[in-house]
Amino acid sequence: MKLIVLDRDGVINEPRSPFLRGPDDWLPLPGAIEAISLLTQWGWRVVLAINQSAIGRGLVTVDAMNAIHQVMIKRISEEGGRIHAIFFCPHAAEAQCACRKPNPGMLRTIAQRFGVDLARVPVVGDRLRDLQAAASAGAQPWLVRTGLGQQTEAAGNLPPGTTVVDDLLTLAKQFIAAEGKRR
Repeated sequence: MKLIVLDRDGVINEPRSPFLRGPDDWLPLPGAIEAISLLTQWGWRVVLAINQSAIGRGLVTVDAMNAIHQVMIKRISEEGGRIHAIFFCPHAAEAQCACRKPNPGMLRTIAQRFGVDLARVPVVGDRLRDLQAAASAGAQPWLVRTGLGQQTEAAGNLPPGTTVVDDLLTLAKQFIAAEGKRR
């Protein structure tokens, strides 16, 4: 199985400061929907792993988060893409849970549910915590320069083996080109 794990804000959609509050805040990044559609059409299972501390802090409800995801899933579906699952950590940072990135718990849960070896799974994010979670879980860290990715890259200290690309569409096209050569 080909599985890819994506962060949401800054990878698929424009980040909002301090966070998305509802479906009207969701605005896809250029090329992100096309990227997910391409990955889906080439047999990839696309899964999201996102921190949602606004829920744990009582600033956003699970219903509001689900409404955001319904809009996102609909837009992606209309373009031939699919989000196969969404995993989220609702805890505030001070909860010190195992599932909140940069901890690897959420990624390990994804691996268990999908029956995959994380060593072969790309994990894509725009923040250091996304990359740290991937490295801690033994997955492949990928940094996109969208969202906060440029600042993350400039700050340095990326986990060893991190691959940096401009955006999700560039990554998708690289994966598809590599697969085309193997066929």
